[in-house]
Amino acid sequence: MRRFETKAFAIGFKKNTRAPWYYLILLILAGEAVFVLPFVVPRIFRPTVLDVFEMSNLDYNLGVSVYGFIAMVSYLFGGPLADKYPPRKLIAVALWMTAAGGILYAQYPAFETLQLLYGYWGFTTIFLFWAPMIKATRVWGGADAQGKAFGFLDGGRGLTGALFGVLGVFIFSTFMAEEAQTISLEIKKQTFAYLIYASCAIITFIGILVWFFMKSGRDTDNVQLERVSWIEMKQVLRLPSVWLLMIIILCAYVGYKITDVVSQYAEEVMLYNQVTSAKVGTLLQFLRPTTGIVLGLIADRLRITLLLLFGFFLTFIGGLLFASGIIAPSTGLLFFMSVIVIGVGVYSCRALYFGVMRLGKIPLALTGTAVGLISLIGYTPDIFAGPAYGYLLDQNPGELGHQHVFLMLSSFAFIGGITAWIYLRLYGKSSL
Repeated sequence: MRRFETKAFAIGFKKNTRAPWYYLILLILAGEAVFVLPFVVPRIFRPTVLDVFEMSNLDYNLGVSVYGFIAMVSYLFGGPLADKYPPRKLIAVALWMTAAGGILYAQYPAFETLQLLYGYWGFTTIFLFWAPMIKATRVWGGADAQGKAFGFLDGGRGLTGALFGVLGVFIFSTFMAEEAQTISLEIKKQTFAYLIYASCAIITFIGILVWFFMKSGRDTDNVQLERVSWIEMKQVLRLPSVWLLMIIILCAYVGYKITDVVSQYAEEVMLYNQVTSAKVGTLLQFLRPTTGIVLGLIADRLRITLLLLFGFFLTFIGGLLFASGIIAPSTGLLFFMSVIVIGVGVYSCRALYFGVMRLGKIPLALTGTAVGLISLIGYTPDIFAGPAYGYLLDQNPGELGHQHVFLMLSSFAFIGGITAWIYLRLYGKSSL
């Protein structure tokens, strides 16, 4: 184990060996593009997605939850894969395979087929993609810029997602008149299909750029291992930081999943139409790059673990504002302020939780393995969060259901905050 750690930090974290900026930019583009079809589009256009697939919240999220089951296996086995092979080819193939699944998505498959499609996406976006992206970002950040690397990664991914949202709003505004009160299901399906096909084309193009231009160079080649055995996995599991990050990421990811319902809240509680609701979802998406970029600029100058704790605090407060029932159509300003509080809190946690890995003494050469093991627990909300809040919304339609969902958000934010405080006490004073 010691030889891996020595090699990783002696070579991977040398100054002046960081990969160029365009390498990080390609990581950013790929990092969000791969999730556009399964998650970004449904998050921004949730009311439309439920309409065109003619499903309830619970039914749709049960279909999506298959993604989580496949992802759990993919995290475990895909992590060591990232420690063995350079990321470029893995990421490019993942993008192309994900885009291919979009062709089926645009045909509005039946519930059983939709489940299979999300299971397929669970493989393409996680087994081939997730750990390579995290490891490459950690290497790019080097010894003194982990906050910058992960802040810019998540902020840039958020900007990419927001731009996809702008594209979608443009397409919807073009084919669905904003002032129309009733639009036929056929027109909704046709418009949504245009959005899916455009997304597939863009994802495919980004894959081509990654394949030809995201050369890993010595930054990542020097921290690849010939093999990863169960001995290395056991060594990683002995680290307290790994177990704490499992809980931190789980709680933060519940918050991220619940942002999916903000556009639905805008329609059902604030009484906005579907185009305006999509604009609210897009606004939330723009909070992500703003938060990530600001954190990228300041996190390495401050205590990154303290900023992580503050992110959970904001998420907790924002969830309570929505759960209290004081946000209604007559309180539009409070609604947008609460959206901003939740967005900044959730995206702060998301931008920083992998950025504290070096503080937790996790060896760079085994980053993929560690990410796989952490994600095995940390991303279980892909399985239970969607069905949970779908059930809450369907059992209590309207404002009451949304209050229950945001109370769930605050509960997980509280647990995450306590765990982040423990991480701060254990590792917060470590030197970068």
